[in-house]
Amino acid sequence: MRRFAVRFLLLAGFAVLSLALPAAAGAAGEKTAATPDPAVSPVFGVSIPEGYRGWQLIAVSHRTDNKDELRAILGNDIIMKAYRAKTLPFPDGSMIAKLAWKREPMKEFAGAWMPGVAPRIEFMVKDSKKYASTGGWGFGRFIDGKPADEAAHKSCFPCHQANVKDHDFVFTRYAP
Repeated sequence: MRRFAVRFLLLAGFAVLSLALPAAAGAAGEKTAATPDPAVSPVFGVSIPEGYRGWQLIAVSHRTDNKDELRAILGNDIIMKAYRAKTLPFPDGSMIAKLAWKREPMKEFAGAWMPGVAPRIEFMVKDSKKYASTGGWGFGRFIDGKPADEAAHKSCFPCHQANVKDHDFVFTRYAP
């Protein structure tokens, strides 16, 4: 009988803990169902997609107007198929990742450059219904894995709209 009582008390204790721990986690600032995910961009709700580093290369770019950055633009399978078929507008589910690095001189080869510090990564996600007011695209800009502020995200679409409306609001051209 004593064994039964000990087991009962242990099970009851675990039950109480399982109910109390989620509430304590929320009080400690950990993510719960009621707290927003801190790794989701404001305005658009875009998060860093799992496996994006395994996506295919769409193109590379270099901008001198933005502190000499090197960039690699990657695409998921959906957008890569559309690029190869020259399909516009891009289909829903298309995703683009823009990886950026500060340009650093390569010490082993004069005049050559290599990636340095990575100031941010950016994403575009196509969902024509969810993002109808921004040409069907949602945007995510992340600095050290954390979303940039709301003002930064609100600046994305106006630039795309002003410059590349005729290319489904996407700057990057496919480099076969």
